[in-house]
Amino acid sequence: MESSASSRLTPESDPSSPSLQIPKFKIGLCQLTVTSDKAVNLAKARSMMQMAAQEGAKLVVLPEMWICPYSDDYFTKCAEDIAVGRSSLALCMLSEVASSWGITIVGGSLPEWNDGQIYNTCYVFGPNGKLKAKHRKLHLFDYHAPGDESFMESDFFNAGNTPTIVKTDVGQVGIGICHDICFPELAMLYGARGAQLIIYPGAFNMSSGESLWELETKASCLLLYVRLQESLLDHTQSGAIPWLLNGEIKASAGHEETIVIAEIDYSEIQLQRDLFPLQQKKANVCKFFDLCDRKTYI
Repeated sequence: MESSASSRLTPESDPSSPSLQIPKFKIGLCQLTVTSDKAVNLAKARSMMQMAAQEGAKLVVLPEMWICPYSDDYFTKCAEDIAVGRSSLALCMLSEVASSWGITIVGGSLPEWNDGQIYNTCYVFGPNGKLKAKHRKLHLFDYHAPGDESFMESDFFNAGNTPTIVKTDVGQVGIGICHDICFPELAMLYGARGAQLIIYPGAFNMSSGESLWELETKASCLLLYVRLQESLLDHTQSGAIPWLLNGEIKASAGHEETIVIAEIDYSEIQLQRDLFPLQQKKANVCKFFDLCDRKTYI
């Protein structure tokens, strides 16, 4: 059992290798209330993902830090090390649900231990239960306003340094986490690399996120789908789940614990690209250089 679990949690050698793409499919967005009990959160996440799969979702998404409250008091004791294999309870659960139901899971995010450092990390599992990719949050959220609360994510997390885009059986997906959405260059990069869907698991609170969440999402819509995900904690966090194409909200939820099931149709993207040939216009004035891949995109 140990070797089996370890092999499933070993990233595939080429997570971007081509796979059969489904042009139209259902996505399940699980918005759950986070408690201080990791076991309770694990059970709730499992149940909601299974319910989403039962309703026909081929892609199921969890929110940022669904495994524990967003507090340094919990990050360390709830963190998981992928090298430990079977002892990584959350990762093994995500792998098991993905393979049992034949779905792709974007596992929100959870605290990751690696070489004595801790990261805010999203794991993507394919329908075979294998880990396809992981994304470490690139832009850590440091917030301070006079007379308001302060929050310094950089005090306890290390930042990632690699954008993540992965080909799945439901298309090519770019991954960001919460504050990553405030940097449009990341969405531009994903769009240039051919992403059809960008997923941002998030956990904005009401003071810092309510005014930004929907606005930032619309600003990131580059003729592709942009999808957000929220966790709930004592009803203090913003619970909206916009799901947009070109700034249009396709589905949403309030502050309650819920599952949103919606349909993604990639033909809608091509229609918008045909109607608004922005890439052709942009080529006349600028080019986009990808420092990671050392490529130039028009």
